[in-house]
Amino acid sequence: MIFVLSGPSGSGKTTLRDLTLKEGALKKIFTKSVSLSTRPKRLGERQGKDYFFVSGREFRRLIKAKKILEWTKYSGYYYGTKKDCLKDSLKDNKNIILCLDFKGALRIKRLYPKDAVTIFIIPPSVKELRKRIEGRSLGTKQEEVLRRLKLVEAELKNSSRYDYTLRNINLTQAVKRLKGIILKRMGC
Repeated sequence: MIFVLSGPSGSGKTTLRDLTLKEGALKKIFTKSVSLSTRPKRLGERQGKDYFFVSGREFRRLIKAKKILEWTKYSGYYYGTKKDCLKDSLKDNKNIILCLDFKGALRIKRLYPKDAVTIFIIPPSVKELRKRIEGRSLGTKQEEVLRRLKLVEAELKNSSRYDYTLRNINLTQAVKRLKGIILKRMGC
């Protein structure tokens, strides 16, 4: 199955995904998707583990070569999922969790209507979201932080189009709820 997590920047999608996949039983039957990105690497991020950091030119070349399954331009940077990543996971009989924006989530749902489950992560509040974005974006220009915050309202309006919504107030509870959704959809 394909599980797609979406939500505003700073909502906790990646943290929830990573903590969920640390679980012994789920770790064995899941893989995570590592997206391509043209944004600069943040402190502590690693090539191939957090993102595949590529130039804008390389990203556009991959689009033209039809090697990218879904992509978007967010806050001035490209983000996308390589086709091979998803195909290899499904071929190896592994479930996959993707962290995507609304457009990417819809594309995956359209391409894999029976196998894709979409989950929208709602932050506790815009105030908390701002704190998270600013806290993790040390060295990020204030204009980028503001651009990300401006997108929150539009992203929240689309949350009703997802299969599930999950409010991330308490991380432990949110991980437990995400695991519950996954296990339910897998018939466990």
